[in-house]
Amino acid sequence: MDVQYYIVERIDGDYAFLRRTDAAEEELLQVARALLPEEIDEGTNLKYEMLSYEII
Repeated sequence: MDVQYYIVERIDGDYAFLRRTDAAEEELLQVARALLPEEIDEGTNLKYEMLSYEII
């Protein structure tokens, strides 16, 4: 399974919008905050691996 890296661009209610940093993708990924670590804030760097997100 691939490892993907993201940065939290913005938080809107129960959702966070993530921008992939290791690939040239224009669209933001909308993810329910319940699937992300509680400590996230705008600008937080995340790693997605094995179906889970972790702060890096």
